[in-house]
Amino acid sequence: MIDRILILDFGAQYTQLIARRVRECGVYCEIRPFNISDSDITAFGAKGIILSGGPASVHEDFSPKVSDAVFHTGVPILGICYGEQLLCQQLGGKVEKSNNREFGRAVITVSNDSALFNGVWKKGATHQVWMSHGDGVTRLPPGFQAIAHTESAPFAAIADEKRRYFGVQFHPEVVHTPDGAKLLSNFAHSICGCKGDWTMAAFRQAATQRIRKQVGDKKVICGVSGGVDSSVVAALLHEVIGGQLTCIFVDTGLLRAEEPAQVERMLRDHFRINLIHVNAGALFLNKLKGVADPERKRKIIGKTFIEVFEREAAAAGGADFLAQGTLYPDVIESVSFTGGPSVTIKSHHNVGGLPERMNMALVEPLRELFKDEVRALGRELGMPDNMVGRHPFPGPGLAIRIPGDITPEKLHLLRQADIIFIDEIRKAGLYDEIWQAFAVLLPVRTVGVMGDSRSYDYACALRAVTSTDGMTADYYHFSHEFLSHAANRIINEVKGINRIVYDITSKPPGTIEWE
Repeated sequence: MIDRILILDFGAQYTQLIARRVRECGVYCEIRPFNISDSDITAFGAKGIILSGGPASVHEDFSPKVSDAVFHTGVPILGICYGEQLLCQQLGGKVEKSNNREFGRAVITVSNDSALFNGVWKKGATHQVWMSHGDGVTRLPPGFQAIAHTESAPFAAIADEKRRYFGVQFHPEVVHTPDGAKLLSNFAHSICGCKGDWTMAAFRQAATQRIRKQVGDKKVICGVSGGVDSSVVAALLHEVIGGQLTCIFVDTGLLRAEEPAQVERMLRDHFRINLIHVNAGALFLNKLKGVADPERKRKIIGKTFIEVFEREAAAAGGADFLAQGTLYPDVIESVSFTGGPSVTIKSHHNVGGLPERMNMALVEPLRELFKDEVRALGRELGMPDNMVGRHPFPGPGLAIRIPGDITPEKLHLLRQADIIFIDEIRKAGLYDEIWQAFAVLLPVRTVGVMGDSRSYDYACALRAVTSTDGMTADYYHFSHEFLSHAANRIINEVKGINRIVYDITSKPPGTIEWE
């Protein structure tokens, strides 16, 4: 059995980042709600437990607590921020409101050597960390000692080396704590004794066994959208069950330039998958006519997609299973462990199951994976890099990159602008440095002078962001020369656009989708 770490979520905006950092060091982990049953804690078989941060205060009457079953497992425990405070409070220490709250960058001084710091931090050294807390530990539980402090937090990191319990007031999972990933790796490997056997090759083998056990000799239908997730699902299932799989590609008419042809080439020509290509662009455009509200667009697109998909599935003879590319963030955010807004945001995923009328069971072979792990699996399966390495694309497609009503003219303009922007990024060798880049056709027209005449055309926004996980992002810092060249190409080559702006908005932690 693969070694695993259990992460108990107390509502922190960074919880998924903790999981990403643990998996990056080759250790499998899962996020579960803080209030899972004692039997589930035992059954998980973790070699270590991490208590996440959270927005609550341990002083509040109904603040979340950790089950005593956690302390009966006998495995190492790491508390992060709220997790550290909870660890102290429940083991006999004291936590109080702090007069010196810390939010943002802080400098930590290592007070004592610790297994958590081995090979990373030495006694007396100072390091940058990322803090986010209003409470603070004022008395340690029996058996604990301070191993690091800041000017405002005397117990910025604590340890009970005998029981292998550790707590940090800062966030090691964020990039603003430069050595944080090393500390988490220390916890997983050196302290918990995990071997680091979480690889895509191992996942591929385990997924193959699960699919065969679940599906048997039954038929599976897979909806493909042209995105990475559904394409990887299709390739994996085809490898395992071959001719039992039928893929249905509903072309909504809202895809990027050349995308339908790329899907055809990869699935039908490269993998020899049984593919049904439905060109439903006219239907979707008719349904969206005059609709400006983005949430209405989503609902219309989702409803129409299901209607077309169900009709084609029935025409193909039906199936016992429906395969879809649910990812681990979809599962986490749809569960909404602490009552946040993610259930609404993620409503376009069938994470909770399918409508009864569909009479099919779900096959979700990627529901344990993050986006970059899906890409790694795609490469493991032999998918071409120009497909597996593509920037993420939202389910509703270009409909939400055109604020306001959707028309064929606007779609044409946006596709032209978008393909030029991406072409320039590729030519500059920047495509793989950027998490996501695209054009947005703004719902305004501007007066401009082009040559010897005035124009009254659309404005276009360009957006490009960097990210390691898709959960936090910053705008990409293009050179002025690059933006000037890309803007000139779009204005010169796309008749109907006369103004270009570059979006420098960053994506804060805790938001889910960048579109």
